Amino acid sequence: MNSNDLANVADYALADSGAPAVDLAMIFAANINYDGEKAYLHFNERVTETLQDADNQIRPLQAQGTKVLLSVLGNHQGAGFANFSTYAEADAFAAQLADAVTTYGLDGIDFDDEWSQYGANGTPQPHAQSFGWVASALRDRLGPDKLITLYAIGPSYTATDFGSFDVGATLDYAWNPYYPTYDAPTVPGLDDRSRIGAAAIDLSNTSAATATDFAQRTAADGYGVYVAYNLTATDQSSLISGITEAIKGEATVYSPQ
Repeated sequence: MNSNDLANVADYALADSGAPAVDLAMIFAANINYDGEKAYLHFNERVTETLQDADNQIRPLQAQGTKVLLSVLGNHQGAGFANFSTYAEADAFAAQLADAVTTYGLDGIDFDDEWSQYGANGTPQPHAQSFGWVASALRDRLGPDKLITLYAIGPSYTATDFGSFDVGATLDYAWNPYYPTYDAPTVPGLDDRSRIGAAAIDLSNTSAATATDFAQRTAADGYGVYVAYNLTATDQSSLISGITEAIKGEATVYSPQ
C-alpha cells in the first residue's frame, strides 16, 4: 500500500517449506484518471518509486514465488472501469495497463472500482458492458499467463452484466473488499471457490482470533483466497501464522531482508 514498502512481503516465509507466506502482493495503487477527453493510467509518487525500484521492491518477491500485481483505483475524476462508452475506449486504457505490466515486469492487474466519482467532469454513468470490455481487452493483450483480478466493489462489480463476456477465461480471482468481514462475492461465471476470497482483514486492526477464525472457515468452505491488508514493517508473523497454519498447514516465520 502507499504507506508501506512492498518489499515487506518478502520478509515472511512458511516455516517448514520455506515457500512464501504470501502468494499475491498488490502495489496499491495506480489510478484511472481523466484528462477531459479520455481515461489514462496515472502513477502517484509512491507507486512510481516502487515501480522504478523494482530490483529491491518487486524482484525479490517474484524470486521467492510471490506474484506482484498492480492495483488500479479511481481518483475522483469521473473516469472508471464501468463507464467506457465504446470497446475501443476500453481497449485504449487496457493497452496502457498491459504496457505497465510489460514495462515493469509485473504479474497482472487488480481492478479496484472505488473513488471513481462517476459523472464528475461530464463523464458518463456506469453501464453493464463497460467492465467486461476493459477486462476482456486486457486479457487479449496480456495473454493467458498473467493475472486479472477483481476487488468486488463499486459499479464494476454491482452494475456489470457478467453474462456479456467470458468471465472464467478473463478473470482469475475475485475477492471481498470489506475489512474485517467474511463474505464471498458472487461473480457469475467465476463459480470455482478456489478463485474466490471470502475473508478480508486489516492486519493492523483485526484480532488474531478473528484472523484465525476466517482462515479456518476459508479452508473448510473451500475458498482459495484470503485477503490481508496493511502489512507494515513490524513483525506480524504471529497473526499471519494463524492464517497460514489453517490454510497452508505451516506456521509463518519473519526474517527481515
